[in-house]
Amino acid sequence: MTGTGTDEAMSTSSEVEVPVSPAVAFAAFTDELDLWWVRGPINHFDGGRLREMRCEPEVGGRLLEVYDEAGDDVLELARVTAWEPGSRLALQSSLDDVATEVTFEPVGEGTRVRVVATVPAGGRDAGGSVWVRVLGKWFGPWCARREGASRGVRDIGRLALTVRYARPAAAARWLADVFGFEAPEPLPEGPDPLPHTDYGHPWLELRAGGASVVVEPLPEGVAAGPGDTADLPWVYVDDVEATHRRVRERGGAEAAGDLESPWGLPFFEARDPEGRRWRFVQARPTM
Repeated sequence: MTGTGTDEAMSTSSEVEVPVSPAVAFAAFTDELDLWWVRGPINHFDGGRLREMRCEPEVGGRLLEVYDEAGDDVLELARVTAWEPGSRLALQSSLDDVATEVTFEPVGEGTRVRVVATVPAGGRDAGGSVWVRVLGKWFGPWCARREGASRGVRDIGRLALTVRYARPAAAARWLADVFGFEAPEPLPEGPDPLPHTDYGHPWLELRAGGASVVVEPLPEGVAAGPGDTADLPWVYVDDVEATHRRVRERGGAEAAGDLESPWGLPFFEARDPEGRRWRFVQARPTM
């Protein structure tokens, strides 16, 4: 729905059922915005300076990206036009013409959360409809895990690893399934490598603890090879024996080498579908 100057009003919507009450879902959506909104290089208007996402809890309140500790340097994303805890939230984008309504309907033991974003005739959507896209992939999973989750912001580390594949989408799905890397949002199916416009950016992002594993297509003109390079990323895990079993069970016996401990530090090496080697190492309890 991104565009400018539409002749007719346009709307798009999404919904998700979450295992909490409407009151809790409303509070999670607003008060815990900074906890469920996934941090990443393109998930904010100024991701390089972001300190906090904040929603002011009242009609007329602002939805903000905050860039300094004092809260004086901010970008206003939207204004709250309706504040009905446990029932309804409405936002008017401050950056374009998108009006967003979020409703919270009790369903069984949980809540159906529905987002509708509308662009008026002649209006412009420059990203204000993003709530429709992130509801299911970010807010839904947060509600499912929030009861026992830390209230600290899950930020990413200062070092990220980029790995390139002939079939990056298939590789990312394999890394998530076999190695157990976390996917902050659903991984795509379909053509591989993905056309740029089909996914919105030319990479896929996974998480290994606080580190980002960025999966990209091979550079243009570079032929796919066996992947047997001198590079050997290390991944620290809580239980290296359990990870070893997982890789062998899901990736096949050839995916994981023997579990060794020649230095008093248990580890094993594994190979992904395109032949790249990884080393999984037992983490210390304090890591």
